[in-house]
Amino acid sequence: MRCPYCNQDNTRVVDSRPVEETNSIRRRRMCDSCGKRFTTYENVETIPLIVIKKNLNREQYDRNKLINGVRRACYKRPISSDKLEAMIDAIEGDIFSAEDKEISSTKIGEIVMSHLKDLDSVAYVRFASVYREFKDVSTFMDELKKFMN
Repeated sequence: MRCPYCNQDNTRVVDSRPVEETNSIRRRRMCDSCGKRFTTYENVETIPLIVIKKNLNREQYDRNKLINGVRRACYKRPISSDKLEAMIDAIEGDIFSAEDKEISSTKIGEIVMSHLKDLDSVAYVRFASVYREFKDVSTFMDELKKFMN
């Protein structure tokens, strides 16, 4: 690992510990040349996952798309960024726990909605309105009635 300060290759790990609720490891490193310390994070690499879209096109899973969709649904809601990150990690855990190489976007949407339902009702309705593509007010009201019961 190169030192970000002096760009030398001779660094060593001083401390190593798992990061809670994520599949990553935090390593505290020290450069033998300049003596400065820095932190690195190692993420566990998962199997590449292919998402089958509604039009049957296939594309590689993109965490950023998940984050953007959830953030749009939670816009101006009283939800901390820590809770959002934890929920996104939990959603990814559910997605990757199936250990399949392919998953439908419909299944991902259902997983997201189940997590949003527990987190914030307004965010859930916002996500559902886009995800389920409500054509008119009556279908929207039907979804609201299901949620309220």
